[in-house]
Amino acid sequence: MKYNNILLFFIISLFLFAFTHCKQSSTVSSSTSTMVDSTYLQTVLEELGSDKYMGRMPGTTAEPLTINYIRDEFKKMGLQPGNGDSYFQEVPLATITATPDEVLSIKGTKETVNLAFKKEVVTSTQRLQETISVNNSELVFCGFGIVAPEYGWNDYEGIDMKGKTAVVFVNDPGYHSEDSTLFKGKTMTYYGRWTYKFEEAARQGAAGVLIVHETGAAGYPWFVVQSSWTGGLQSLQSPDDGLSKCAFEGWITQTAAGRLFKNSTIEGKNMLQKALAKDFKPTPMGLTLDHSMQVQTEKQLSNNVIGILPGTDRADEYIIYTAHWDHIGIGPIVKGDSIYNGALDNASGMATFMTIAKAFAAAKEKPKRSIIFLAVTAEEQGLLGSQWYAENPIYPLDKTIANLNKDGANVHGSMKDLTITGFGHSELDELAEAEAKKQGRYVIADQQPEKGYFFRSDHFNFAKVGVPAFYAQGGYDHRAKGKVYAKEKADEYTKANYHQPSDEYSDDWDLTGAVEDAQLYFSLGQKLANEKIYPQWKEGSEFRLARKIKD
Repeated sequence: MKYNNILLFFIISLFLFAFTHCKQSSTVSSSTSTMVDSTYLQTVLEELGSDKYMGRMPGTTAEPLTINYIRDEFKKMGLQPGNGDSYFQEVPLATITATPDEVLSIKGTKETVNLAFKKEVVTSTQRLQETISVNNSELVFCGFGIVAPEYGWNDYEGIDMKGKTAVVFVNDPGYHSEDSTLFKGKTMTYYGRWTYKFEEAARQGAAGVLIVHETGAAGYPWFVVQSSWTGGLQSLQSPDDGLSKCAFEGWITQTAAGRLFKNSTIEGKNMLQKALAKDFKPTPMGLTLDHSMQVQTEKQLSNNVIGILPGTDRADEYIIYTAHWDHIGIGPIVKGDSIYNGALDNASGMATFMTIAKAFAAAKEKPKRSIIFLAVTAEEQGLLGSQWYAENPIYPLDKTIANLNKDGANVHGSMKDLTITGFGHSELDELAEAEAKKQGRYVIADQQPEKGYFFRSDHFNFAKVGVPAFYAQGGYDHRAKGKVYAKEKADEYTKANYHQPSDEYSDDWDLTGAVEDAQLYFSLGQKLANEKIYPQWKEGSEFRLARKIKD
């Protein structure tokens, strides 16, 4: 009898071990009892990344398909409507389709430089006017187009830009300098982003602005500019219909810029070195342009999708997860395909986001703080959905403990690293590091800080209003194949698939790493929701002064 009991115990133990091992083979171990659902992550990724959703462009017939799918999934999970009795928050957009001149002619004393649309120059407008016409506009070289008092920097000092066109370099001076104390060295600041340069040129009263593209400094090749800044572009509706913006905004290739500088009256040909000088002054180029475009405009309402899991104890304090549901829709045909699916960007991030939501809804232990899940619109058009929420919050920002944002996912397998974009800004770094260690991973800062990823996704709008924001994933150190393999995969995507029809779901993708990141995001959110902690911005972060919550 004793022998039979031992044998029975051994058989049961062996069965339990096999069952547990099998169950965890599709998930990632964690200190919490709740596991994220890897099968669900793949299901959502394949669904949102399919042709059915036509590239998920806001304001098109793809929008209701997309947002209703997300809403219905929220309902199935048991999330409550996040905006009163609605799962939607309306976002007022304006879609602008500009048809510029096929050739941009720039006249000088030496010769006229003709730049071909799309091949060498891309322009559009944020003004809701039928016709844009700029005549005899003087070109002014304005360095990096930056006014930054805290750095003692003013590229527009002493010049009246009214009616003129600014020509500026992308990124900021620190990227091009060996001086690590100039701005933030190789780490891009917001002053380096194209959005800032358009904003500042408008504040200076310029009629137009042309950013000189360079792949390394911009963070993406010219074809991304071609696909992202042509066709219907969107902006938030404004009371003045965009009249406070420049009449036209655009990009020129580095080669085209070289032709302009060569034909300008500026002495010396190394424009970059001139722009890096701390005593730089804006310099008229001896060039003028005439530029016009026909514009079709449409005001429309897009939607953020929002669900909430109310807290049990401190329900008036909030953790907010974000991911953007949109991509760039249907565009120019490339290799027989015109649907820009955005499977990685950002069906994969949405799949991760929704898997986290499902895990919270299914967990036996309900969160003490409320958890908000906000799927935002129009990220690809300039972070518009998250900007609208940040400026028109449904839940008080001073009661919003943290924003955890997911944009893209690791689809190449398990990684040793957790790379935090914006590492060093807030105390969320240490909280995330503790969770990473439980997975046998280490934390590193963004390895390409010059590309400004911290300013290129929706967490940035929460940071701007003071909410500590987190954005991370594994991607630089593959567990089995190492760093070289991980870099090859990242570079391959940027060069061939980013904002292209080829960004499609592949059966070859290994979602193990995406599941790991989903589990980490869940565990981090669970810690924030159940412990009475208030992560703060660190000394030196430019977002610290905007924070209102105190320990």
